[in-house]
Amino acid sequence: MLPRQQPFYTRLAYILISLVIVIYGMYILRDLLIPLTFSGIIALLLVPVSQFLEKYGCPRWLAITVAILLTLGFMTLFFYIIYTQIMDLEEVLPQLSEKAEKWYRDFQFMIRDNFHISRTKQRIEGQKYLTEFLKNNSDLITNTLSTTTGLLGNLTLIPLYVFLLLLYRDFIRVFFYKALKPVSNHRVDVVLKKVKDVVVNYVVGLIIVIGIIGILNTLGLLILGIEHAFFFGFFAAILVLIPYIGVAIGSLLPIIFALITKDSAWYALGVAALFGGVQFLEGNFITPYVVGSKVSINSMAAIIALIIFGNLWGLSGLVLALPITAIIKVIFDSIEGLRPYGFLIGDADHVDVRKRRG
Repeated sequence: MLPRQQPFYTRLAYILISLVIVIYGMYILRDLLIPLTFSGIIALLLVPVSQFLEKYGCPRWLAITVAILLTLGFMTLFFYIIYTQIMDLEEVLPQLSEKAEKWYRDFQFMIRDNFHISRTKQRIEGQKYLTEFLKNNSDLITNTLSTTTGLLGNLTLIPLYVFLLLLYRDFIRVFFYKALKPVSNHRVDVVLKKVKDVVVNYVVGLIIVIGIIGILNTLGLLILGIEHAFFFGFFAAILVLIPYIGVAIGSLLPIIFALITKDSAWYALGVAALFGGVQFLEGNFITPYVVGSKVSINSMAAIIALIIFGNLWGLSGLVLALPITAIIKVIFDSIEGLRPYGFLIGDADHVDVRKRRG
C-alpha cells in the first residue's frame, strides 16, 4: 500500500514554519554566522592556493598558513593605500570648516529673513533639539555601538575560521557524504564543485566590475578636474559590494569635495551626473553582463534577498546576499523537489514560457 501524500496546505505550512525558524535562527546567531560565512567564501577562494602548495610537498597546515598570510598581506597593503589617500585629504579640512561655517551662517540668515527667527533663538532651539535627540536615542546609539564592537570582535576570528575550514575540508566533505547518504558521493562532489565555482566566479566577476567602475569614475573625475580622482573613483567602485546603491553612496564624498574645493556648484552637479551615468551602466549593463551571467539570479530575487539579508545582518548582509542566494540556487537546482524554487530565483530574461509550460 502506497503511503498517503500529505495535503498541499500541510506541506506549505511545514515549509513556512521551517522558513520562519531558519530566518529567526539566522538573526539570533548573526554574530556567529556572519564571520563564518565570510570565512567560508574566503576559504573557497584559497583552496586552489593551498592545493598548489600541497602539490609541491608543502604540509597542509603550512600551505594554509602561507595562503592566509598572503591574503592578510594584500589586505594590509590595500588598507594602507586607503589610509595614505585619506591622509592626503587633510589639506581640505580647513576649507571644509570654512565652508561649513559659511553654509551655516547663510542658512541662519535665510531662516531669519524668511521666518523672522533671530540667530540667537535658532541656536538655542538647535541645542535643545540636539539634546532631546541624544536623550531619546541614547539606548539606540549604545546598542549600535555595542553591536558594532561585538561584530568587529567576531570578524577577528575569520583567519582562524578560514584556517580550520581549509584544514578540515576533507573531513567536511565526508560529513556531507554521511549526511546525504541516499545520494551518491559523485553527485555530492558535483554539487560541492558547483557551489565552489559559483562563489569563485562571483568574486572574480565582482573584482572585474570594481576595476571597470573604478576606471570609469577616475577618468570622469579627471576630466572634471577633481583632485584625488583615483581615490574617489575606486572608493566608490569598491562600494559596488553593496549592490544597486553602492555607487550612489560612493558619489557623496566626491560631490561634497567638489562643493568645498570648487567655486562653482556646477562641478558638484557634474560629479553627480557622472556617477549617475556610471550607476546606470553598472546596474543595467556591466554587473548583469559580468556578474549576472555567473550567478544566474533574476533582479526581483536579488532585490528580495538584499532586503531580507540587509534586515537580518545589516551591511554585512547586503554584501553577502547575492553569493548566498547563488549558493541556495545551486542547492535547489540539485534537489528534485526544490528545482521549481531554483527556477523561480534564476535568470528570467530569456525564458520561453511556452517551452517551460507543463
